[in-house]
Amino acid sequence: MTSKRKFWNIGVRVLVYAAAALTVLLLVGILGYVLVRGIPNITPEFLLQSDSVLKHTMGIFPLIVNTLCIIVLSLVIALPLGVGAAIYLTEYATNKKLIRMIEYTTETLAGIPSIIYGLVGMLLFVRLTGSSSLVAGSLTLVIMILPTVIRTTQESLKTVPMSYREGALALGAKKWYMIRTIILPSSLDGIVTGCILSVGRIVGESAALLFTAGAGKLLSGSLLHTYFSSGATLSVGLYMYAFEEGKYDISYAIGAVLLVLVLIINICAKLAKKKLKPKT
Repeated sequence: MTSKRKFWNIGVRVLVYAAAALTVLLLVGILGYVLVRGIPNITPEFLLQSDSVLKHTMGIFPLIVNTLCIIVLSLVIALPLGVGAAIYLTEYATNKKLIRMIEYTTETLAGIPSIIYGLVGMLLFVRLTGSSSLVAGSLTLVIMILPTVIRTTQESLKTVPMSYREGALALGAKKWYMIRTIILPSSLDGIVTGCILSVGRIVGESAALLFTAGAGKLLSGSLLHTYFSSGATLSVGLYMYAFEEGKYDISYAIGAVLLVLVLIINICAKLAKKKLKPKT
């Protein structure tokens, strides 16, 4: 190896390591800054009370409940639809032009700004439900995260070796039985990845939810009433406290809660994947 090539290899390696280190430092710096500014403002009362001028209390419990409600409803609707669409495109569809068209459409939908989804959700789902509500916000988020679920699941299904399919069918297994017992368990990594990415987008979304879910800071009683009432999520509450009320300490506290919530959900998803994945 010539000295010029050695120098080039060393230079490229240094640049790659520097880029990786800079990325890690930026991530750690952002997370550390939010946590350092936010954690001192988090108290049990802050997490378990609601924001009330009459009672002189400050809390984000309704925001946490609204966020969890939207996450659950959005995933319950989007995951079956997204995984089912990915299975159809990978295992059943034979028209290659149709497959390419659907793939191109889903990739295009994934890049549309969320404010556009918010306007569509306001014109469609808010009118359908009669007012801004968590249901309208959840249905809007379903449309937003479907492309992510479909594409990640589809790519994971494509990584399953064809010999798995051929072996199962040769042993007399029906196609759906083969998909349910062999293909899906082997592609759990992609499904979980899509779920994690979807949760991240749901938790961090604010523009679309301002148009569809509303900005209510109080719970409406039962779970059914909560879903059909206006409600602010943590991200919407963060925006309102920071830019409308100027309460930056509360905004940093909400940011820290958001980081911890996403971390807990990701850990739960990873544990669920380990439990569901077949042992080899």
